[in-house]
Amino acid sequence: MRAIVNIQLKEGVLDPQGKAVHHALGALGFKSVQNVRIGKQVLLDLDQNDENEAKEEVEKMCEELLANTVIEDYTIEIIS
Repeated sequence: MRAIVNIQLKEGVLDPQGKAVHHALGALGFKSVQNVRIGKQVLLDLDQNDENEAKEEVEKMCEELLANTVIEDYTIEIIS
């Protein structure tokens, strides 16, 4: 199974990297961009057969290591 974890800053948390990219896109002539938020994606190949158990395990990984849950939200997608 594969788990796809998307992690992004919570709404209201300043994103200096996103601001820098937004500014650079404007300087390059991409004027239609209203806002940029930068996140990260983690791909995990799991030796797991049960989708629910896999999701629970990945959720623990996110809570303990992959995401800073004080300032970040995450979503998990399990692909069998």
